[in-house]
Amino acid sequence: MGSVNVERVRFMAKETVRIADQIRRAFSGDAWHGPPLSELLEAVSEEQASTRPLSSGHTIHELVLHIEVYVSGALAAAEGGEMPKIYGTGDDWRSGGDWGEATARMFDAATRLARAVEKFPEERLGDTVPGRDYDFYYLFHGIVQHSLFHGGQIAMLKRATA
Repeated sequence: MGSVNVERVRFMAKETVRIADQIRRAFSGDAWHGPPLSELLEAVSEEQASTRPLSSGHTIHELVLHIEVYVSGALAAAEGGEMPKIYGTGDDWRSGGDWGEATARMFDAATRLARAVEKFPEERLGDTVPGRDYDFYYLFHGIVQHSLFHGGQIAMLKRATA
């Protein structure tokens, strides 16, 4: 077992900082669960991203667009807007567009969300998200969980399309 890194403990003192760290790890950091989204999507070609190995499943491209919709919605809420009503409407699933732009938008939104969460007033984590029936704590952790769930799907699709 390693020694305690005092600087890391000090860094992790605030809950909003811990959540922001989890967002960063899910998208581009040293994630405990395995490869972050940046590593999973590394070297995925546009052709591979648009291949549908399961006729009733989504493509890697569609999953990236889907993740970005939720990350951008959470970012809007963190910045004082309303979390769009997207779940169950079909608006959370999109297709098409430029593959490179889709991944860039997703990673940009994740970077911006991590920064916004880090600066988010900790005392507001229990506040209800505008337009929803849950709080910001649930939303921010949910974004990490949702992104990693779809990251697992991306990993499987990447193997199936290699």
